Amino acid sequence: MALFERIVGFRYLRSRKRTGFVSVIAGFSFLGITLGVATLIIVMSVMNGFREELLSRILGINGHLGIFPAWGPTFQQDPSLISRLEKVYGVRMAMPVLEGQIMASTSATSQGVLLRGVTREDFMKRSLLMENFQGSIDDFEQPSVIVGYRLASKMGLHKGDKVNLISPNGNVTAFGTMPRMKAYKVIGTFNTGMYEYDSNLMFMPMEEAQKYLMNEGNVSQIDIFLDDISQTPSVSESIAEILPPYATVMDWQHANSAFFNAIEVERNVMFLILTLIIVVAAFNIISGLIMLVKDKGKDIAILRTMGASRKSVMCIFLIDGLSVGVVGTLLGLCLGVLFCANIETIRHWLGSLAGRDLFSAEIYFLSQLPAKVDPVEVVCVVTMALVLSFLATLYPSWKASKIDPAEALRYE
Repeated sequence: MALFERIVGFRYLRSRKRTGFVSVIAGFSFLGITLGVATLIIVMSVMNGFREELLSRILGINGHLGIFPAWGPTFQQDPSLISRLEKVYGVRMAMPVLEGQIMASTSATSQGVLLRGVTREDFMKRSLLMENFQGSIDDFEQPSVIVGYRLASKMGLHKGDKVNLISPNGNVTAFGTMPRMKAYKVIGTFNTGMYEYDSNLMFMPMEEAQKYLMNEGNVSQIDIFLDDISQTPSVSESIAEILPPYATVMDWQHANSAFFNAIEVERNVMFLILTLIIVVAAFNIISGLIMLVKDKGKDIAILRTMGASRKSVMCIFLIDGLSVGVVGTLLGLCLGVLFCANIETIRHWLGSLAGRDLFSAEIYFLSQLPAKVDPVEVVCVVTMALVLSFLATLYPSWKASKIDPAEALRYE
């Protein structure tokens, strides 16, 4: 575009007494596009971060695949099966686990917890647990337990304390089944960053857990970790071929399908709702330009009589509309990316300002507000905003180029 069109176009954007209202509309359009782009980037990044953090923590505890009993709560522990599973292409490691619901009790409080029996070697292989472990893992061979740090905090437990565990699977007497009770030493705590695990999970050495839960020689599942999560379907089929009749395989997608489907639906709905902000801002551009064209009818006629072509007139108003759209989109992009980069700092600042926790771990599962900026999504959002801004300027610009100079000057 020539310098002439740019000079006239930018001059029309400035506020004058007669066109002040038009400039106000342009300002609101600019603000709408900025906020729309920034909000869309922030929300999509938070949803991406939320999904990834939940996925990494769930899979860090449970594995990508699970071998479960086809019938009954447990099946016989078979070292040869573990060996065969680890030889399957794509499998990084296989870990037997024994689970049981029990009651943990101290002098101050009692709470139901999920007890998991694992070997010390398998516990050490789980990076999510070892990276956030406080205590001495060498003591895990003894009758002891490792508890989530939130569970330890609620029950007032510290390293070296004793916690009483009560299992409903007790000894049968003449007076009925008596719950099995035993005290265990707490040798450490773990912090996965996920509230559900940190406040309800407890680990015990495998052999001790089998004795305590009265399931000697049995396991309730085998957690399988893969080299590449994208290979889950193919590896699942390979594992199914070597499993004995008493076992079945289930992947993480089926085990948590309802949860992650809900996140995906919410993500898509939020994208559609927030896109409406940009659409409304685009309509404001249309209305503002139409009013500007109507107000500048005489100026357009004079420009035409002085030799300006229809194309030049159209370019002038395209510059006006695109200036609002492009600058608003770029500013929204910068605000959105900066907000995502400092989202935890902003959350703490807003929380201290409001005097309350704005991201409660009890409600949102995670202890920190995650945000992952996806470059592809950012490009899509920016492109969509620019395209809508361009489309919004076409009709008013075309209308301005069709103004007849004689008719416009006659009525002036």
